[in-house]
Amino acid sequence: MDTVARRMKVAIGDEAPDFVLPAAGGETFSLSSLRGRKVVLFFYPMDESPGCTMQACGFRDHYDEFVASGAEVVAINSGRVASHERFADHHSLPFPVLSDPGNRVRRRYGAFTGPIPGRVTYLLDENGVVRDMFSSMFRPLEHIRRALEWIGSEQSRDQ
Repeated sequence: MDTVARRMKVAIGDEAPDFVLPAAGGETFSLSSLRGRKVVLFFYPMDESPGCTMQACGFRDHYDEFVASGAEVVAINSGRVASHERFADHHSLPFPVLSDPGNRVRRRYGAFTGPIPGRVTYLLDENGVVRDMFSSMFRPLEHIRRALEWIGSEQSRDQ
C-alpha cells in the first residue's frame, strides 16, 4: 500500500461511512441507497479543470461497463450543486455528481493529498466495504483503469 493510502482515514477492509449529500438535479443522495451494488466512489478537486474533466469523462465513457458489472459510479467534490449541474450537463455525465460543502465527507474519508482536496477513488463491494482505493492527483485516467480492473477481477471471481 502506498504512503498516501496509509494516511487516509478510511482503509481497505473498512466499511465505507454512509453520507447524505445534495446531487445535481436537486435530489439528495445517500451512499446506503446503493447497498447490494458495487460502488466506484471518486473525490475530485474541481469542476471543469482539465484533469477532473478527463477523469469524469473517462468514467462516463466506461459507465456501461460499470453498470453491466453491477456497479454504480458516484462523484463528489465541494463545489455548489449549480456548478455540478453545469458540469454534468456539459459532459453528459450519467452518474450522480454530489456536492460536499465544507468537505465534510471528504474529511471523513481522509481524501486529501496535501493542502488541497485530493483525487481519490474508493472501490466498495456490495456490502459497503472498501476493497481498494487509489490516490493520484496527476494520473486521472489511472483511476478509471484501476476501477475497470477491479470490476473485471470481481466478474472473473463470480464466474
